[in-house]
Amino acid sequence: MSAPDGPRLLAVSDLHVRHRENREIADALVPGHPGDWLIVAGDVDERIESVVGTLAALRERFATVLWTPGNHELWARAKNADSPQEALRGVARYDALVRRCREVGVLTPEDDFPVWDGPGGPAVVAPLFVPYDYSFLPAGTSTPEEGLEVAYAAGVVCTDEHLMHPDPHPTRQAWSADRVAATTARLDALPPDLPTVLVNHWPLVRKPCDVLWYPEFALWCGTTATADWHLRYRAAAVVHGHLHIPRTVVVDDVPFVEVSLGYPREWRRHSERFGGHFPDLLPRTVLPAAG
Repeated sequence: MSAPDGPRLLAVSDLHVRHRENREIADALVPGHPGDWLIVAGDVDERIESVVGTLAALRERFATVLWTPGNHELWARAKNADSPQEALRGVARYDALVRRCREVGVLTPEDDFPVWDGPGGPAVVAPLFVPYDYSFLPAGTSTPEEGLEVAYAAGVVCTDEHLMHPDPHPTRQAWSADRVAATTARLDALPPDLPTVLVNHWPLVRKPCDVLWYPEFALWCGTTATADWHLRYRAAAVVHGHLHIPRTVVVDDVPFVEVSLGYPREWRRHSERFGGHFPDLLPRTVLPAAG
């Protein structure tokens, strides 16, 4: 494969490096051009040290690395309670991840949004942290409570219910609302003449969830509060992960690019679909846009 003519804005998510094969894939991610940037859209791993170590290694190879958390980074397992850092929950855990990322030169949702000036730019690259609020409701339900009741009855329950704690917020919905408000204020302050690349672990619109094998799982996949952000903030592209269904969905002429690797059993299945070794297609190019 020939080297690209210029730098690219690249993206990957859901590396889940606790799996040996996935860690090998993460270790093999390299730029094709010295100016390549890499977006890492969440779910690197569950342990803070592993997340930071993986991102630090990527930062040594790529010109700029931007990270936003997924649900797995925010999990707090009781078995890790012997480590004060790993026992952190909710906002305190997120703040610790931000602090550690800054120590290794990785940009986070709490840092100034950089401007991509390479091919396909200029564009503000905005890593966001906006979790779900159970408003992506299953068919036939009208409230989060109804939706959760249906999901539990179907046996479709995200592990977040046990491991992703919203402390000090009383509920995950409250944490999501707080993040929506804070993020809206930052995005509203962006220069109105620049397009954006919006990055969030969870999809900003519901449409990518339409192909979920278990439709009830959409409850844990986003919030309707972000449904117009791709238009409101002039998105040239929206990047997300979480679903482990790598594809591009176009909404209002804006590409929503899922960049996840996923678990080994999943990317092996994708490899069959793509006619090769699927991880070789990662990271995906966001800018310049293809075609």
